Amino acid sequence: MGADLIVERGDICKLNVDAIVNAANSSLLGGGGVDGAIHRAAGPQLVEECRLLRGCKTGEAKATKGYQLPAKHVIHTVGPVWRGGHGQKDALLRSCYQSSILIAERLGARSLAFPAISTGIYGFPKKRAAEIAVSETRTSATSLEKVIFVCFDDETAVIYSQLLG
Repeated sequence: MGADLIVERGDICKLNVDAIVNAANSSLLGGGGVDGAIHRAAGPQLVEECRLLRGCKTGEAKATKGYQLPAKHVIHTVGPVWRGGHGQKDALLRSCYQSSILIAERLGARSLAFPAISTGIYGFPKKRAAEIAVSETRTSATSLEKVIFVCFDDETAVIYSQLLG
């Protein structure tokens, strides 16, 4: 049947779901945007656990506990930097969603929340990224019951809403 796909405008750090996805940098040690917000909200234990993971490659994902977040788990994934879209940018972004969903399902998660991976400072075009996110989630999320696309701004929320009908 597939997961219910929902669009929400708001703060991913406040969602009471089994797992949230962090649009992380390759160090996994925190940064700006959603990455920094998740690290601040989760507390210092998150960076301590992330140090043990020794980074993450673009298109891959790794999981930690949620610590002070309402979510039980944080799945850190490293999206591609757009830079004109050369190379395998679409495939790498698709892999972020595949890897994150696979880890969530292995953790037994029923609910998962995604930010708009790579669309902030990494510059991936929002509509193109949303198309990949929705398509890959529809294909890959076999045991999840609910997937929330959490949008930081109205423009992104409108794009996702249009894609989901």
